[in-house]
Amino acid sequence: MNTRYKITRLDQEGNPLLSLEECQRFFAGEPDFVYHDSFGASQDGVHMKIKGHFFMWQVENAQIPFRFFDGEIYVAISHPAIMDKTIDIARRLEAVYVEG
Repeated sequence: MNTRYKITRLDQEGNPLLSLEECQRFFAGEPDFVYHDSFGASQDGVHMKIKGHFFMWQVENAQIPFRFFDGEIYVAISHPAIMDKTIDIARRLEAVYVEG
């Protein structure tokens, strides 16, 4: 089972501070990320499409979605390499990563 983490930077009242524009600028400078306005998945003949802001990390033959939502970035951790990338992104955005 995957554990979900979020990358967040909070103000003194605990409100998320990351903006979509800041994230778009950040990920635009990352050669292994591509922005998509939706994410699709298929299983057992059923296809699901979720609209939103997704920064897709291309690593080997897999695409890992980092989703921006309400001032935070969410990612499911299924492999140590994804955790390492999450920690790096949080550090570079001067944010923290927390389970949730």
